[in-house]
Amino acid sequence: MKPEGAAFTLHGLLTRAAAAFPDHLAVSGPGGELTYAELDRLSGRIARGLRALGVRPGDRVAVSASKSPTVVATLYAIMRTGAAYVPIDPLSPPRRAARVLADADCRVLCGDAKRLERMGEAVSGRPTVDLTGAATTAALGLGDLERLDPDPVASGCESDLAYVLYTSGSTGAPKGVMLTHRNALAFVEWTVGRFAVGAEDRLVSHAPFHFDLSVFDLYGAAMAGASLHLLGAGEESLGASMSAAVRDRQLTVWYSVPSALVLLSEAAKAEDVASLRVVLFAGEVFPMKHLRALRHLVPDAILANLYGPTETNVCTYHAVAGGLPEGDSPLPIGAACENQEVFALDDQLEPVAEGEVGELWVRGPTVMKGYWGDPELTSQRLGQNPLHDLYPDPAYRTGDLVRRLPGEQYQFLGRRDHQVKSRGYRIELGEIDAALIGHPAVREVAVIAVPDERIGSRLVAFVASEEAIDGLDLKRHCAQALPRYMIPASIVVESSLPHTSTGKIDRQGLIRRAEASPKP
Repeated sequence: MKPEGAAFTLHGLLTRAAAAFPDHLAVSGPGGELTYAELDRLSGRIARGLRALGVRPGDRVAVSASKSPTVVATLYAIMRTGAAYVPIDPLSPPRRAARVLADADCRVLCGDAKRLERMGEAVSGRPTVDLTGAATTAALGLGDLERLDPDPVASGCESDLAYVLYTSGSTGAPKGVMLTHRNALAFVEWTVGRFAVGAEDRLVSHAPFHFDLSVFDLYGAAMAGASLHLLGAGEESLGASMSAAVRDRQLTVWYSVPSALVLLSEAAKAEDVASLRVVLFAGEVFPMKHLRALRHLVPDAILANLYGPTETNVCTYHAVAGGLPEGDSPLPIGAACENQEVFALDDQLEPVAEGEVGELWVRGPTVMKGYWGDPELTSQRLGQNPLHDLYPDPAYRTGDLVRRLPGEQYQFLGRRDHQVKSRGYRIELGEIDAALIGHPAVREVAVIAVPDERIGSRLVAFVASEEAIDGLDLKRHCAQALPRYMIPASIVVESSLPHTSTGKIDRQGLIRRAEASPKP
């Protein structure tokens, strides 16, 4: 059962759920729990406080705080004023946070006391809201907000910006991806419907709020009238803590990057995760050997590989309700989600035939509005659908290379900017990743290409393993599956690889290390 009636904004989902399920648990996590009625009231009070600080429709409001029910209420409150929220990683350096604040021209910064103090001068005179207590140096504190009457006004429509997510991408420079209420609702409604999320479900909130995977958790729960369970700081990166959260809270729907599920499957017993009925993953390739370990733990759950860059939300999927395919090839990214269209084009912008490789393009209601303050980059990545010129029809070129499979399915091969030339050969780094992850002792892999004047690109592989293996062993393993020119010149074995705050392997950091390493 879901709340009845249409919702055309994300904050409209909360209003609708509060009317249908006022006493149903809405969110639980660090700092307590709130029913839907309580969450709606707190959101209204925070919205009134934000309006008092001058927040108006079209503004941007930054949020940088550890997860809590109050932060969830704040996200809804910002949208309730007609503004868009800009989530900033609470662990990011103050300099980077200041860059995002300035780039998005945020009117107000909401955060916890420690974060606001740490940012110091980076706030640049903006009003701040302390979400952890009474106002001290902040303009407003949580104690002040809780004494306000809820603001009954809810501004906005589906074409308004809902949030701006900053992502570094392949360049390392943060860029703001603008997503509207319509963009998010189209994705959330598809996911809730496709995986039959209902009011009895209990969704985990694993991804940080500055990562696009959090959109389904936050708003899928509200759309269905389900409960959202926030993982506290540290819980999201420890297998034992994740396993305990699933068991103790009887979670039913999980969505995260594959690396988190690898940790979960290594730490959990089948009885710990027996409540899971849907397990969704996205963001990186899920190595088949790790996916088989997960399937062994949850033999009856739906497993689904969701694909889509931040700029498109999720646009393709491949669901597995039974056994996994043979071999070590990762799951395909599948076919387009309903009400979406994807197509692979060659360098001449012509559709590729079945079995051929091309760059994936996306069109549909989940595609972003553009990059904040960067019309040049927007025009490079988001433009007229190249397959026709009959009417304006924006399509997004992902930069991802895929192989077209039978039945309009697609296999992800890697980033276009991860395709390199070495010794005259064109090489997909993802193919080397796949060969190395096939070694039984290898847990994670990242292959980096370093520019080299003599050969074009020098290949350096970083491997995570808890066993005593050396680079020579791994090169022999690669030789069984790869031609000689694709075997990395250097293989660095470590106990673990660095990860970003979103759980993905920190390739930018590894690139800097590889470039600084001496030639073999």
